[in-house]
Amino acid sequence: MASSVLFLCTGNAARSVIAGAALAAKLPHLPVSTGGTLVIDGQPMSWRTRAALRAVGLDPPPHRSRQCTAADLEHATLVVGLAPEHVAWVRREHPAAADRTGTLKRLARDLPAVPGALAERVAALRLAGIGLEGWEEVVDPGGGDAEEFEACAHEVVALVDRLAETLAALA
Repeated sequence: MASSVLFLCTGNAARSVIAGAALAAKLPHLPVSTGGTLVIDGQPMSWRTRAALRAVGLDPPPHRSRQCTAADLEHATLVVGLAPEHVAWVRREHPAAADRTGTLKRLARDLPAVPGALAERVAALRLAGIGLEGWEEVVDPGGGDAEEFEACAHEVVALVDRLAETLAALA
């Protein structure tokens, strides 16, 4: 199976969209998808998310929100939650994918330290058994103003850049 990355947030409206756009821009050869854990399918991206993407130098992708499915999780080599609650959702609703699912903050920190191909690195982290901690959350800007979305975008892009360095080294 070719490597692929799935980003998850709650509504698939801001954090996962920004992360997906950032990784796709850094590694255009890598299949990247996004989804949400509690989504109203088909919603367009908000103007605040578009503005935040532009503020960090990314072109807003064509996007409509979509609920993450079992098939999405089955096909992803790495599932990246933007908060511990997204990882907990995978563990609860789709336990078969739990060993390939971690938060962006944890993966950006821990994945580079493990040798091997992507699937081997992910397996070595034993993600399904790791306790989820508060420091792992990228705070949802939803309901906030444009500045909060932009701050979130800067944080997400910095974390994705670290993750992308590891993924690029595996290509």
